[in-house]
This record gives sequence, C-alpha cells and structure tokens, in this order.
Amino acid sequence: MTERVPVLRLGDILLVSIQVDLEDETVMNLQEDLAEQVVARSARGVVIDITAVEIVDSFVGRMLATIASISRLLDAETVVVGMRPAVAITLVELGLSLGGVRTALDLEKGLALLRRSVSRTDLR
Repeated sequence: MTERVPVLRLGDILLVSIQVDLEDETVMNLQEDLAEQVVARSARGVVIDITAVEIVDSFVGRMLATIASISRLLDAETVVVGMRPAVAITLVELGLSLGGVRTALDLEKGLALLRRSVSRTDLR
C-alpha cells in the first residue's frame, strides 16, 4: 500500500511535510488529497516542506508545479520550503522552472511569506 502524506491545518494555511520517498502514486495521492483539503477547509495557502527530500525527478518536479496550479485555481497560494541545493540544481538541469511556485528557505519564512500574501488579498 502506498504511503499517504499527511496534510496539517494551521489556521487558513495547510502544511504538507514530505517525509517519505516520493513515488509516483504517492505524489498523485497527495495532489488529490491536497485539492480536497483546500476546498474542505477553505485554505488560503499551502506550504509544502521538502526538507527531507533528497532526490527529485522530472515527474515530481512537474507535480509540484501542478499542485501549485491546482491550489491557485482553488484560491490558495503555494510555497515550497526547505529545498536542498542538490534538488534545486536537479530541477534546473531538468529544465523545470516550477512556474507559479513560490519558494522560501525554511518553514518560518514560508509561513511569513504566505501570511503577508494572504493579508494583502484580504484587503482587496
């Protein structure tokens, strides 16, 4: 059975901390689970913590961009935090710019970025 990545709620922000190897089925399940949670919890932001991720392939890179696109369509912004230098280098070498995905060095900075962004959109 494929592992599920837990989705935690921090107010109007969802936190996904990836602590398992990202197999294709795990990533597909995460995409579905996260979309459902964004709607069910009226989330305004999503933080995906990939600190424990050591290796990515093109499929995982595209899925991160897809998750961000889905969240944006559901009125939630996505920030990926904790990217290791080797992961960043691999994504660039694979030609994956992760368009639409904002990044921050760590969870604290990612949450601050989202909170600033969410408060700006609330003012509109």
